[in-house]
Amino acid sequence: MNYEEMSMEELFALVEEASARLEQGEMSLEETFEVYREARKMLKICESKIDLIEKKMIVLEEESDEL
Repeated sequence: MNYEEMSMEELFALVEEASARLEQGEMSLEETFEVYREARKMLKICESKIDLIEKKMIVLEEESDEL
């Protein structure tokens, strides 16, 4: 699955699903690790998207201050 192309909302929904699966505790150790790893990957992409949005907002604020 290409997480980079997904929206933040889609990623957060998948992370919530992963969290629910982890909380159930019915998976093997290997499955648990894989679900956790994928959730961390999705959260890292979310962090990158948030950082990009913050940078764009700073640029917009600086541009509006120059007007």
